[in-house]
Amino acid sequence: MVTDADGQVVIIGAGPAGLTAAYELTKFNMCPIVLEKGDKVGGLSRTEVYKGFYFDMGGHRFFTKVEEVQVIWRALLGDQLLRRSRLSRIHYAGTFFHYPLKPVDALRGLGLWESVLVVISYLRWQLFPSRCEETYEQWVTNRFGRRLFRTFFKTYTEKVWGISCSELQSEWAAQRIKDLSLKTALLSSILKPRTAIRTLIEEFDYPQLGPGMMWTAAHDEIERRHGVVRLNSDVIRVNRSGNRIESVVVECNKKEEVIGGTAFISSMPITELVMKMCPSQPDVVAAAKNLTYRDFLIVGLIIDQPDVFPDNWIYIHSSEVQVGRIQNFKNWSPSMVPDQRKTSLGLEYFCTEGDQLWAMSDAELIELGKQEVERTGLARYADVEDGCVFRVPKAYPVYDSQYRDYLAVVREFVDSHENLQTIGRNGLHRYNNQDHAMLTGMFAARNLVLGEKNDLWRVNVDQEYHEEIATVAMSRQNNSRMTRGWSRRVVACRRDATRETSVGTMEDQHPLTRTVGTDQEYSIDRVAGGRAGGREGGE
Repeated sequence: MVTDADGQVVIIGAGPAGLTAAYELTKFNMCPIVLEKGDKVGGLSRTEVYKGFYFDMGGHRFFTKVEEVQVIWRALLGDQLLRRSRLSRIHYAGTFFHYPLKPVDALRGLGLWESVLVVISYLRWQLFPSRCEETYEQWVTNRFGRRLFRTFFKTYTEKVWGISCSELQSEWAAQRIKDLSLKTALLSSILKPRTAIRTLIEEFDYPQLGPGMMWTAAHDEIERRHGVVRLNSDVIRVNRSGNRIESVVVECNKKEEVIGGTAFISSMPITELVMKMCPSQPDVVAAAKNLTYRDFLIVGLIIDQPDVFPDNWIYIHSSEVQVGRIQNFKNWSPSMVPDQRKTSLGLEYFCTEGDQLWAMSDAELIELGKQEVERTGLARYADVEDGCVFRVPKAYPVYDSQYRDYLAVVREFVDSHENLQTIGRNGLHRYNNQDHAMLTGMFAARNLVLGEKNDLWRVNVDQEYHEEIATVAMSRQNNSRMTRGWSRRVVACRRDATRETSVGTMEDQHPLTRTVGTDQEYSIDRVAGGRAGGREGGE
């Protein structure tokens, strides 16, 4: 079966990035088709359910500095988006430390002498920092001192990534714990900072039934607006001709279908995308094979106790156990537990697909979880009455010592296709937060419809780029009436079983016809199929 390509926007992946792109496109009366390999939406931000217990795949806080993202969250869930207080601690050497750092608590946990050594180490690295900050170890040591790095950062980070901190590149720290140092942590515990540091926020929003609730609502809204979201639809081949994508081949229920399109937006792992392209590009495929991922699995434990510990989550820094982090989902939202006499925990194990941990059976993993949760002192083995396992492949793009060179080759090839944009964490091979993933989807839609030139690769890299959003949003609100009227003329979706695309007049004042960099104007063909993002901006 071949689906007509005329005017069709095809989105690969129904995670936060893909669904946000589709949601934005439907605002312009477009009817995108979203193809999702799994049996539910949400991607890495999905919620799994076991016997009425809801499990978040990683613990997703809903916090953003971008107003347009917040508007989408509120529009989709309203009062079902709960305001939650944060409590998280580090478990190290049999002791619990509050995180973010609280000076009195840290002093009591480390002891006076160790605390003095930590301060001396910090001062030494402030006076004589590493001139080079290529690695995670150098980045953290410059901001916390080597002693605190070895105490609190090294073991946990190497659990997560499976490589030495001296090999892990500093970009990860710059993205995930940007602006954080021992000084800022101490000051924030005494004085309220003018600008919130994401790592230190003490309140966040959270859907009543976990993050998947948000993306189920997005799914429903997209289809209400006559977009299409297809589950269990695995893209097995991407057909290209020259510098254009012509169609994708989808496998569903053991049947193959060719879906044509005018424009394509992909959030699938960029490595898989280039490997599935036909014809392939051998040197690019070779580079893609050298880009790696870290996977993880969650061992869900049902505890026959109403209250186990007060935290939302606990970081396990001890090298004596393999578990890296433990979520207490009842403390994220009581509604995630059907019986308030019980507690559900999510033990997160970081691994690599195919390794010894990943290959363990569910029964073996549940037994391991029961033993380790007792070893940490958080719950008793005898109180665990049931368990389940969820596996999450390709959860974290790895920033090893050579990834930049390989990614540059892949990116150049992908960007050469004029009607293809890649978005999201895995589509860009960048460890983005959920709101950053949404921004890439939002910008991709606007590149396509409005002819904007948003560089998706800069999201979560250049802070100044994010600060431009507020100005753009205000301008967009002032022109929203004109934009809505124009969009109805550009793309008209039939509200019945068939679709057709019609193109009306393009007013000279609209951004679609503006001159960008040269005298060449954007045509409707460039908008529907053009690569607006290009390679502008730094890497």
